[in-house]
Amino acid sequence: MNLNKSNHWLFALMMLLLVAIGIGIGVSVGSSGLESLQNAWHDDVAWQIIWQIRLPRTLGAFAAGALLGLAGALAQGLFRNPLADPYLLGSASGATLGVALALAFYGGNQFAPDAFVRVGLTGAAFAGALLAVVLTLLLAKGVQHTMRLLLAGVIVGVVMGAMASLIALMRPDVLQNMQGFLLGSTAFIGWSACLVMVYVLLPCLCLAWFFGFAMDALSLGESTALSLGVPLRAMRIVVVLLVALATGAAVAQTGLIAFVGLAAPHLVRSIVSVKNRSLVLLSALMGGLLLLVADILARSVIAPQELPVGVLTAVLGGGYLLWLMYRNQNQGGLR
Repeated sequence: MNLNKSNHWLFALMMLLLVAIGIGIGVSVGSSGLESLQNAWHDDVAWQIIWQIRLPRTLGAFAAGALLGLAGALAQGLFRNPLADPYLLGSASGATLGVALALAFYGGNQFAPDAFVRVGLTGAAFAGALLAVVLTLLLAKGVQHTMRLLLAGVIVGVVMGAMASLIALMRPDVLQNMQGFLLGSTAFIGWSACLVMVYVLLPCLCLAWFFGFAMDALSLGESTALSLGVPLRAMRIVVVLLVALATGAAVAQTGLIAFVGLAAPHLVRSIVSVKNRSLVLLSALMGGLLLLVADILARSVIAPQELPVGVLTAVLGGGYLLWLMYRNQNQGGLR
């Protein structure tokens, strides 16, 4: 299925409708089933379950997926590589190292309140992700050379991942506590986390939209972009910062969610033909929808227990990309 370019707004409306339906289903899914929703108007406990747990979790899953989808579209446009994902600059390994260090220092402190530990882990994940991107930029000596930036991100990711593994080897209790982060989870998203992700998402979307023309020009080659007057250095710096900020905000709240940032742009391009300006917006919608659906499945497949949402996205996203590679093996690669 491939819609005409003029119909991409119709595609956006269809996704918005699916998101609204998904939010309604997400509010209804939980360990207590539909009973909480039915009793919400006359039962304070049921209302607290809906308002304080299910609704922020559902909206937070959409916001985190939107951030990853946006970051994935920007990364693929920047590197001009359909296999680029938001974690390519080392942010995932940096966030993992930040969480490992935080747990090693105060995670086992019996006097540390749970709320303090949770906020501390979120901040450590965000700081670790941004630190990894900064180190990548320093190692690559800026953003002038895309291939050098790509290789630097791989190196930083490997080194930081090894450091996190070393901490887990020295402190086995850290690895056990890190499982929720490594597998990805939306269970701890509250209203404050939702607001943080929305505050990051909105300006990132605006800046991505503003630099859409420059990304289109870059897709034609660096020489063509320069001839069109595109400030490549400034554009690359902004795009790298947007990818780092969006990825760090999502990972800090949900842990490592696999394949959403990689698969969302591919799904959009397989359905509708658009330029980068619209692609980043549609990819954000698609990423939010994907993680929202995965979160609903994670809560309902083996209810009342839950599956790690990162495991579901890895299985479903990996299966989709394998099918996409198989379908396009005679068409010159991924679309």
